[in-house]
Amino acid sequence: MTKPLPAEPFGRLPDGRTATLFTLENDQIRVRITDFGGRMVSIEAPDRDGKRDHVLLGFGDVAAYADYGGSFCCLLGRYANRIAGAQFSLDGQTWRLSKNNGNATLHGGAVGFNRVFWTVVAAAAEPRPALVLSHVSPDGDQGFPGEVRVQATYRLDGAALSLAFEAQTSKPTVINLSAHPYFNLGGPASADVLGHVVSIEAEAFLPTDAEQIPTGEIRPVAGTPFDFRVATALGARIRQSDPQLFHGLGYDHCFVLGMDAASVRAGTVRVHEPVSGRSLEIDTDQPGVQVYTGNKLTGAFAGHGSVIYRQAAGLALEPQDFPDAPHHKQFPSTTLRPGETYRRLIRYRFGLA
Repeated sequence: MTKPLPAEPFGRLPDGRTATLFTLENDQIRVRITDFGGRMVSIEAPDRDGKRDHVLLGFGDVAAYADYGGSFCCLLGRYANRIAGAQFSLDGQTWRLSKNNGNATLHGGAVGFNRVFWTVVAAAAEPRPALVLSHVSPDGDQGFPGEVRVQATYRLDGAALSLAFEAQTSKPTVINLSAHPYFNLGGPASADVLGHVVSIEAEAFLPTDAEQIPTGEIRPVAGTPFDFRVATALGARIRQSDPQLFHGLGYDHCFVLGMDAASVRAGTVRVHEPVSGRSLEIDTDQPGVQVYTGNKLTGAFAGHGSVIYRQAAGLALEPQDFPDAPHHKQFPSTTLRPGETYRRLIRYRFGLA
């Protein structure tokens, strides 16, 4: 008989719904995930002295996530990132979406996948800890066409946590699934992530307008503060007077990893925190990765270790398709049609450097 994952109550939302917290653990790392938003609540990994500590920003119960709002460490859908004008056209028809970020749709709208309870399909501790979640997004959900059935599988293998997505639709639609974890490899005592050393094998990034909507340009990173082809501390150039850094209040941009899944190489994103020695490497088949330095964290909430989360307290790394792709034919397509299966993979590898 398969041994189930450890599960425990994770509090109650104001409307009375209760959440459950699942623990995936082996001798290297411990990961906790809740069914509310399918979000990662905590990841504990060892430093160079073998001491485990939190490397993910998070809160102690589901009510805190509901109070904070937004997309804190959750699964993102139906469409991660922004869609301009909260509308798109497909096959000659225009679909008007939930508007929740100025004039745009952000992360799927006002009630995206971050605010729903995911159904637990499987939760097994052996042979490798795994949690399989599913969600059915009805036709017309937040304005998107088609009933979309999504499955998200978290799996722990050594010091790597993988997240695999699959989705099908009943009507032609657009889809872009990802996750929004905030990492701080220094642990709760680390005030911010500006000392994290980052390398991204991206030759280009997507500049945005003042509303953070991609302009459609695919701009080379060479000669800009967005060049992380050589490992560089996040804080080294974040205060430079670059119009793009003004738009995002820091880094909040999609880096181009490839123009299709076949051109994306493993390990294209690497992070090292010099004090603790911890490292993170991300493998994915997603064509882009949104890099967000927590610029809008206000200090209004405290999380693990009773630490207040202020600006730059965490680094969000979100492998995904390109934001606003339905409006830019030069971007990889995000259209999904009946009979097709959407598949994407993200793998977070923790270690020491």
